[in-house]
Amino acid sequence: MKFKTLMIQGTTSDAGKSTLVTGLCRYYYRKGISVVPFKPQNMALNSAVTIDGGEIGRAQAVQAAACGLASHSDMNPVLLKPTTDRTAQVIIHGKALENQDAKTYHDYKATAFNAVLESYGRLSNQYQMMIVEGAGSPAEINLRQGDIANMGFAEQVDCPVLLIADIDRGGVFAHIIGTLACLSESERRRILGFVINRFRGDIDLLTPGLTWLEQETGKPVLGVLPYLTSLYLDAEDAISANPANRNADFRIVVPCLPRISNHTDFDPLLHHPDVTLAFLHDPLQMKGADLLILPGSKSVRDDLAWLKQQNWDKAIERHLRYGGKLIGVCGGFQMLGRQIHDPLGLEGRPGSSDGLGYFDMETTLNKDKRLCQVSGVLSLGNVPVQGYEIHAGLSQGPALARPLVTSDEGGDGACSVDDQITGTYLHGLFDQAAACDALLAWAGLNKQNSLSIDLGQRREQGIDLIADTVATHINFSLLDRLWDGYVKS
Repeated sequence: MKFKTLMIQGTTSDAGKSTLVTGLCRYYYRKGISVVPFKPQNMALNSAVTIDGGEIGRAQAVQAAACGLASHSDMNPVLLKPTTDRTAQVIIHGKALENQDAKTYHDYKATAFNAVLESYGRLSNQYQMMIVEGAGSPAEINLRQGDIANMGFAEQVDCPVLLIADIDRGGVFAHIIGTLACLSESERRRILGFVINRFRGDIDLLTPGLTWLEQETGKPVLGVLPYLTSLYLDAEDAISANPANRNADFRIVVPCLPRISNHTDFDPLLHHPDVTLAFLHDPLQMKGADLLILPGSKSVRDDLAWLKQQNWDKAIERHLRYGGKLIGVCGGFQMLGRQIHDPLGLEGRPGSSDGLGYFDMETTLNKDKRLCQVSGVLSLGNVPVQGYEIHAGLSQGPALARPLVTSDEGGDGACSVDDQITGTYLHGLFDQAAACDALLAWAGLNKQNSLSIDLGQRREQGIDLIADTVATHINFSLLDRLWDGYVKS
């Protein structure tokens, strides 16, 4: 089979690009085709550790699973992790390069594009098919010069495109027509057709609009995907809305830090039937919480300063005084120590910040990130736990003599002597049901029967659901015919 590439672009952010790529990957994987996902450039604070020790966007790791593959840094060669409103850490081929502002990165794009094409070339020699995800929208006029994420990539490798639009937001026809109007003639030619996402209602009422759209553009609507209320896939960046179990008695609160990262750590808790989890900005809303979790952060010292400005430090103190439990994860764990040092200015201005002081330890940020998969045993309940580490900090101090996790490499994290506070660098702490049960029991959830979900199994169910959905609602005979007949410009 000749190598084939298809790119999915969206009329807006969150139009459904990641989901459609995931579904197409699993659909073609089921057909016995060697398929691989690819995203040239991603901007996200949710990331995953790859088999080659790199860091990529979490959505591409899920898409790799849809293809039956371990994730690899070539699947997302350029990852941008925002550190402030104006700067981002630039990660090339899975390794952090430096923080750059928008202008510096614009000038660097040509070099980044070379990295994209290197990865594309390597993958195209290993697989039969590639499903590529764009970023945001190709109609962003201010970003079109030097674009490497959408049509700039499609034009360079000369691949066809599917355009997906979200009807649930309203204005779907205007989104599609407006996007086409912003493209060049050669870019419009490479669009094979459209996919309408998140439709609810009577399809007969939509048909006149679809007919008009096809007549107006000369391009087919290849599918209308229904709104899936039960779909679970890891979020690329946006924080998920709380599911229907928000009235459960056991309450968990996560401060919604300005630079919160890898909040997918808490997906098993969001879906736990006996738990209500809330991401909060205002500490006054956390009254009655049983467990407070400080999450990961891309700018630990700045987010720590924000916590104190918003009086979260006083709320945490009050929470502990009334017997509540506290967990810190990665950056949140670092905040629990006495001080955080950033002598190189890796996450902002160089300097040191006083931590919350609950653990006798200090953390120094260094240039080389620790990126690894971890398997070990949780000290709370002596149960197995698996996860991954993504952090630039090295923590040292007496508190680490009582680790939360023990692995072949030694101990990780800390547990307080009074058993109220614990912390770890391990992401994915709640992903396995046994570990989640043990942590919730420690925090005070009194349940004899385990109701924790297996996140890996839930993810597979989500992948299969979207694959079944695209198989039912996309006209693959027409898509494959258009794709095979695509005439390169």
